[in-house]
Amino acid sequence: MGTLTVRALRAVLVVVLTGTVFVQASMVWVLASGNDPEDGSLPLTPLRVITILGMVAAQVALVSVWRLVSMVRRGTVFSHAAFRYVDAVIGAIVAAALLWFTVTALNAPGQRDDPGVTVIMGGVGLAILGVALIVLVLRMLLAQAVARDVEAAQMQAELDEVI
Repeated sequence: MGTLTVRALRAVLVVVLTGTVFVQASMVWVLASGNDPEDGSLPLTPLRVITILGMVAAQVALVSVWRLVSMVRRGTVFSHAAFRYVDAVIGAIVAAALLWFTVTALNAPGQRDDPGVTVIMGGVGLAILGVALIVLVLRMLLAQAVARDVEAAQMQAELDEVI
């Protein structure tokens, strides 16, 4: 992975992480100060709490990707230590999907005249779970690569003994 690619990715990760922390702090402040102006159309307090939790999930994924990029730069990504971060990304994506399904359930009563919105939102939740499945497949590929790397190291050690 090139230096420019790593720096660009890290810059994006820092900007997104900073933005989510800022929005989270703002929402927590609104909730804690009691200045949550609900007009009755939507349950804003639960939606804000869900948004804060969703940003936690995103932050877990961002930090995990940062750690994986660091491992790529050091050449240690094909090790068992990488699984911890990939599993964290999968967990964060599943958590985001569950939070999205919660938002869908909160929004559904207001969509009785147009249930298609709820169906579309449910489809978005399934798509988010699909992303988790894609990352799970990538984790399996990483497991195969780690196994092959271990096997190659063992064969190299045996060859060195012979020579």
